[in-house]
Amino acid sequence: MDIFIRNAKENDYESLLPLFRQVHELHVSVRPDLYKENSTPVEQEFFESQLIDSKQHIFVAIIGNDIVGVVVTKEDEVIENSFVTARKVLYIQSLCVAETHRKQGIGKQLTTYVFDFGRILKVDSIELGVSEENTSAIEFYRSVGMTTKSRKMEIVLN
Repeated sequence: MDIFIRNAKENDYESLLPLFRQVHELHVSVRPDLYKENSTPVEQEFFESQLIDSKQHIFVAIIGNDIVGVVVTKEDEVIENSFVTARKVLYIQSLCVAETHRKQGIGKQLTTYVFDFGRILKVDSIELGVSEENTSAIEFYRSVGMTTKSRKMEIVLN
């Protein structure tokens, strides 16, 4: 099984929509207080704006003619001030492998690709957010060498 990774293109949108739905449906199931059900969680116009934004990078994993995974990233710079040092960060905003193709190394290849891309960009770190309830994702990210940097906590009042 050969997996090819490349930059996403405008005409990939329809093939990517099911993957975007998978991610969104997970978010809705875990936090329906924050996420709305939506069969089009990423509008085509928004997707196209990401493709032309020089700080955003979307990579797709392909087997044969099928897109089986996607990772959406965004570069950011932390400006130095009196309490933090300047640094460049590449954020993984979303990572999804089609349910039918999980546990085949595709996620690992996508993250390795992003890690290598981050080195080319000379970022200081690659970071992401993950829901505490998504234990399989946490386990996956640990397996590729990521560690917990911080934790967000909340108290819901309404």
